[in-house]
Amino acid sequence: QVQLVESGGGLVQAGGSLRLSCAASGRTFSNYGMGWFRQAPGKEREFVAGISWRTVLTEYADSVKGRFTISRDNAKNTVYLQMNSLKPEDTAVYYCTTTPAIGVPRTSAGYNYWGQGTQVTVSS
Repeated sequence: QVQLVESGGGLVQAGGSLRLSCAASGRTFSNYGMGWFRQAPGKEREFVAGISWRTVLTEYADSVKGRFTISRDNAKNTVYLQMNSLKPEDTAVYYCTTTPAIGVPRTSAGYNYWGQGTQVTVSS
């Protein structure tokens, strides 16, 4: 019942920044926690960051702590992922997703609705 559309991906040089956006529709946005996952070719989908529906809890993968920031704007039904100091290993398709959990799951099984993804490529 939730439709998610990611945007903001692209090609950047190492050390650069991007901001990903995920626009949601179809159901009350504020009642879902939100997360970002990423998947590189030949790799499993991995947790990047998440934010609870109360906007009290946030979680980050160790690999992005201090560089990425997740936030949400309930009035715009949008969640963001600000990515700074990008590294080539950040290259992946990034997916926006929702969770009914109170907290922030760190595995795909904890999430239900998924967007189609947006490509992020970081050149060395």
